Amino acid sequence: MSADETQSQPTPQRPHSKEDETCVWDAAPMRAALHRLGLLEAGETATLTPLPGGIASDIWKVELPARTVCIKRALHRLKVKADWFVPIERNLYEWLYLEIAERAAPGSTPELIARDTEAYLFVMEYLDPDSYPLWKDQLRDGWTDVSFAADVGRQLATIHSYTAARPEIARQFPTDAIFYASRMESYLEATARVHPDLEAQLSSLIQTTMHTKHALVHGDVSPKNILHGPRGPVLLDPECAFYGDPAFDLAFCLNHLLLKCLWHPAAQSGLLRCFEALKDTYSSLVDWEPAAHIEERAARLLPGLFLARIDGKSPVEYITADADRQMVRRTARALLIAPVSRLSSVADAWATTLRS
Repeated sequence: MSADETQSQPTPQRPHSKEDETCVWDAAPMRAALHRLGLLEAGETATLTPLPGGIASDIWKVELPARTVCIKRALHRLKVKADWFVPIERNLYEWLYLEIAERAAPGSTPELIARDTEAYLFVMEYLDPDSYPLWKDQLRDGWTDVSFAADVGRQLATIHSYTAARPEIARQFPTDAIFYASRMESYLEATARVHPDLEAQLSSLIQTTMHTKHALVHGDVSPKNILHGPRGPVLLDPECAFYGDPAFDLAFCLNHLLLKCLWHPAAQSGLLRCFEALKDTYSSLVDWEPAAHIEERAARLLPGLFLARIDGKSPVEYITADADRQMVRRTARALLIAPVSRLSSVADAWATTLRS
């Protein structure tokens, strides 16, 4: 198989209507693709079960006669309240990212099996949640393993280092428009519309992110897209992959560790230790630019992402109390108005807010 297509692993959080739900979970295109790809022969049967995953794709567990696999198909309209449309061609580049990441860090992605480039779907191995629990679920339950957080930082830095200053890889990802629509417009531009007094700061973050071209960026390094496998982290869902600023991946992941302090208050100290472990391990492996440079970009970007998960197009589902939202807004706004250059300073500001 060649390497130039991809897709995503989302989390269907709440269908908009019965009509939407029927459309999202229509198994017929999946069965047809399995036959086209030669994974299901005439006369054979397969059991397809829809799985939770995200807002941007359909994902199914498929029990074939010989093995169990996953099949994923990109959606044009994402499953959120706001009108959010993203090109389904991102499916092509997710496949490509997974191929490259596996070369960079063996074992960091699921095995790829087959793809249908016309239907914008692909088939990969099924990773049983009993052996590959979702990191997000573990954090929800208060499980804050500092060594695993460090492994995530190590894996991320390894992929960034492998792809850094590689124009041949950059050429394979003409995906700036997809990344912009998926991340810059829906996160930072949408947030600027809610906070117009911060438009200059948020626009500056967009410009820096879009014009810094150092390495291959996953674009959605979130605990919901990281499995805790027997041999370490397994990355899913690089549907926003583009060749750009690796600081985005670092800030995006660290952002979730801060936000989850409100989801599981008893785990706050553990979550902040995970933040430090991931950051420190990642920084120790930066070899494509001075580590202080990427840390400064991440420290400036993180507050924008922090605020975006409250007031952008994709607010986190677990922060529901207005008092908690105001805590995020207060911390993020202060850091956007007076930026810091160290990620620890961002964490310290959040810890101070949590204690207040």
